[in-house]
Amino acid sequence: MFDLINDDYKNLSLGLGFFDGVHRAHKSVILSTVNLAQKYGYKSAIITFNNHPAECLGKNIEYISTIKTRDELIKQLGVDYIFSLNFDKKIMNTTREEYLEVLCKKFYPKVITTGFNHTFGKSRLGNPQFLRENAIKYGYEYYCIGPEKINGEIISSTAIRERLKKGDIKSANEFLGHYFSIEGEVIYGRQLGRKLGFPTANIIYPDKLVRIPYGVYKVNLELESKIYSGMMNFGIKPTIDDGNNIPVVEVHILNFNNDIYGKIIKINIETQIRPERKFNSLDELRMQIKKDIALC
Repeated sequence: MFDLINDDYKNLSLGLGFFDGVHRAHKSVILSTVNLAQKYGYKSAIITFNNHPAECLGKNIEYISTIKTRDELIKQLGVDYIFSLNFDKKIMNTTREEYLEVLCKKFYPKVITTGFNHTFGKSRLGNPQFLRENAIKYGYEYYCIGPEKINGEIISSTAIRERLKKGDIKSANEFLGHYFSIEGEVIYGRQLGRKLGFPTANIIYPDKLVRIPYGVYKVNLELESKIYSGMMNFGIKPTIDDGNNIPVVEVHILNFNNDIYGKIIKINIETQIRPERKFNSLDELRMQIKKDIALC
C-alpha cells in the first residue's frame, strides 16, 4: 500500500487521519505531530487518503473541502510531508495488525499521533488502544488527542456538514476555525449580472463538496494573493426562467471590474444573507441586489 513511496522517509513523527475540512480538532492532531517532530528533531508527516473510506462501501460522501484545499491547510500548519493514498478494497481488507506492521516497517515512526476516535484496518478494529498496546513492540511513542468542544458539542466533520447543509455558515466556520470555501476557475456565464448592473464572476460548484442551501452570501474572495469583499449567489436564478436548473456560483466583487476570466478564485463564505427567492420582475430583483450589497 506504500509501494510508491520511496525509502528515504524514516524516523518520522506521524499523524494519522482523513482530516476532511481540517477543523479545529484535526489541527490539534496535526500540530501535535509537528510539535513532537520539532521537539525531538524528527521530520513530520501525515498519512491520509485521497478518498473517504466510506466510498469503498458505496456511500455517497459530501466533502467539506476538496483534497487540494485540505492538503494546503495541512501544509500551512508546518507539516514536512503528506502521504495521501488511494483507499481501495485492498486497504479496506487489510487487518489492523497488517496495516500497523507495514506502516512501521516503511516509516520506522518514532511518534504516532491520532485523534481519540481514529480507526483503521478491516472492520475498523484498529483504534487508539491498539496503537497504545503496540507502541513498545514497534518502538514508537503514541499520543492520543482527546475531543474538543464548542458550547458542549464535540467538534466533528459530521457536525460541520450538518451546519453547512442548513446554511448555518457562521457556526460551521467557528467549528472549522477558518472559512468554508469554494475554489474554481472563472468561466463565462450569460452575463445577466452585468445587464442588471452587477457584473459577476462565475465558477462551477466543486463536485462532491457539501451543498449549502441556495441563497445569497456575504463572502471574501482570494485572487492572486489579494483579498476582496463580495456577495455570492448560489442557486438556479428562479426569477430568470430560462429552463436551466443547473445551480451556479456567481460572485459580485465589490469595487472591482477587471477581466478575470480563466483565473482561479477562492471564495471564503462568511454568512448567509437570505435564501434564494423568485422576484416578480427584473427591477424588483435589481432593487433587492442593491439591498444585499449594502448588507455586505
